[in-house]
Amino acid sequence: MSYSLLRQRLLFQCHAVVSQRIASAQEAIKMAQESANEEGKSSAGDKYETGRAMAQLEIEKASSQLTEANKLKQALAQIAVDALNSVSPRTGNFSPAEIRGNRKPETGNNLGPVIKTGSIVVTSQGNYFISVAAGRLTVDDETWFAISPGSPLGAKLIGNREGDVVVMNGKEIVVEKVC
Repeated sequence: MSYSLLRQRLLFQCHAVVSQRIASAQEAIKMAQESANEEGKSSAGDKYETGRAMAQLEIEKASSQLTEANKLKQALAQIAVDALNSVSPRTGNFSPAEIRGNRKPETGNNLGPVIKTGSIVVTSQGNYFISVAAGRLTVDDETWFAISPGSPLGAKLIGNREGDVVVMNGKEIVVEKVC
């Protein structure tokens, strides 16, 4: 599978996770608003005020979640499918086994690509897609973790290249491939 196709599939799954978060937050806002409206019909006095205040807190919480999910959506929109790193001019394709293997993509310089937002990173500890915190994703029976560049591991990986070693929680993590 080509790196751009893999990146496209990972991006698609990240978009699905973020869209679900947006829908959940919108539904929570709607339900809290309906609850607040019902309190006005069936209650009186302090009970009414308490119910309305609790509903307002739920609306504020869900609105905050909605704002964060929209920020993730914007971050995903900044990741280009094809423009990050070149693939092999020989074939343009690599199988998952080749991604893990010794064959390196030709990039035009001996240092290899630098890890940045949108990078696909294979390490000795797992496969990562540097994008947004979307959790575990699966593509062709391979597990990938979508992590934010601002997460502890993401921050340590950014700027590294193949062969570099980062230490996370006392564990050495070897960067095997960057695409």
